[in-house]
Amino acid sequence: MSTITDRNLSSSGQEVALRDPDVRLMLEVREGSAAAFEKLMLHFQGRVLSVLKHAVGNQELARDLTQDVFLRVYRARLNYVPGAKFSTWLFTIVNNVALNALRGKSRRPEVQFGQMDFKPGVDESGFSMEDTIQAGSEMMPTRQIDKMELNEIVKHAIDSLGERQKIATLLHRFEGMSYSEIAETMELTPQAVKSLLCRARLTLKEILLPYVESGK
Repeated sequence: MSTITDRNLSSSGQEVALRDPDVRLMLEVREGSAAAFEKLMLHFQGRVLSVLKHAVGNQELARDLTQDVFLRVYRARLNYVPGAKFSTWLFTIVNNVALNALRGKSRRPEVQFGQMDFKPGVDESGFSMEDTIQAGSEMMPTRQIDKMELNEIVKHAIDSLGERQKIATLLHRFEGMSYSEIAETMELTPQAVKSLLCRARLTLKEILLPYVESGK
């Protein structure tokens, strides 16, 4: 069993490990604990799946990418050194996997991805459809929109974002990450993240505003 004074831990890394139980679990994974890896998967797989599902717009693809994320986590275990919260390290991997998938999708336009598998009310991520709209517009439609129409509106709005804008928005909205945490995850500056989110918000408002103003 590893300890937080174990090999390759700086004093800052020890402080992170002391504060973050997920870091301690990952240290156990590094030392060969299958039980610790299972705990991490159970804790994070729903959150990872939700972000990836909204990023790529396809449930089955998101499931495959989620498996890829945790395979990468496992392969990286021997070189793991805590320097931040475990979730920040994990979502750095999620960011890379999502960007690779989005770029692959753009290179293969003939591949048809399924519709976003939203359900009425609150989905498995804990956010409702209305929350997704609010993430960009912070406004609600003036009339009730049926499920299919709302699916198409949200899908179109999110797909209209650039790759990095989409990932930054999902991390900010669904994971509740701060600008600095997103910056570390995406290897950007906090100011760059702020700019990404600002542009994403403006894009989503432009797309969604007609539905808010006229209820179309």
